[in-house]
Amino acid sequence: MQTHDNQGFSHDEFKLNKSGFDTTMPGHTSNHPEKMILRQEPRTARHEGSGISLPYDTRLELGLMLDEHNCALSVALNQYTKHHWLTEGAESFGSLHHILEEHITVTQEHIDKIGERVARLGVVPTAHPVTQHELSYIKHEVEGRYTMRDFLRNDLEHEIKIQGMLRKTINRAHQLHDYGTVEVCEQVLLKREDFGYHLWSLLEDDTLVRGMSHLLDGNLDIATSRHLNDNLPQ
Repeated sequence: MQTHDNQGFSHDEFKLNKSGFDTTMPGHTSNHPEKMILRQEPRTARHEGSGISLPYDTRLELGLMLDEHNCALSVALNQYTKHHWLTEGAESFGSLHHILEEHITVTQEHIDKIGERVARLGVVPTAHPVTQHELSYIKHEVEGRYTMRDFLRNDLEHEIKIQGMLRKTINRAHQLHDYGTVEVCEQVLLKREDFGYHLWSLLEDDTLVRGMSHLLDGNLDIATSRHLNDNLPQ
C-alpha cells in the first residue's frame, strides 16, 4: 500500500528561488489588527552579515538549503509523533513505542541545531507549519491508521531522502568553504543514518510473533508487504 503522494517526495533539488515574501505561500500574509515592525523578510539573508565571515551569496544559498532541511525534519517529526501515538501489537506497543520516542526527541534536537545555524548565517528560518510542509522535500503520509509496517516503511523512506539531501548540502558547503555548516550537517546525517538502520532492522522479515498463521498461509513467516520506495535520486 502506497500512502505517499508523488512517491512520497516533492522534488529532488532545493527551492533556492523561494526567498522573501510570497503572497501565494501560507503564513506570508497576515490579518493581525496591529501592524508589526518588520525587520527582515522570510528566507532572506542579512546583507550586513551576522558575525560569520562568509559572503552574502554563500550565507543565503546554504541558509535556504538548511531551512529546507528543517522543514523536512518538521514533517518527519509530525509523522513520527503520529506513529508514536498509534503503536499497537505485541512487538510494537512496548519496544517500538520507546524507539519512536527517541526518534522524536533527537529530531527535535536536530531541528534546533539546524535552525540555530540558519539564524547564524543571517537567514530567517521558516516556522509556519503549513509553509514548512509546502517547502519540504518530503511529504506527510495521508491521514488514517495503517499497519505498523506501513508506518515504519513511510518513515524509512523519509530518512533515506533526508540523508541524500543532507549529502548534497555537505558537498555544496565544502565547495563554498562553509565548514561550520559541514560540521552541523555531518552530525545530523550520522544520526539520520542510525535512524534509517533502526527502521530497516525493524522491517526485517524475522519475528518472534508466529501464532498459527504460518501453518496456513504458506509464507513460512516471510513478510509480504509493499517494497521500499526505490525512487530515491541522490
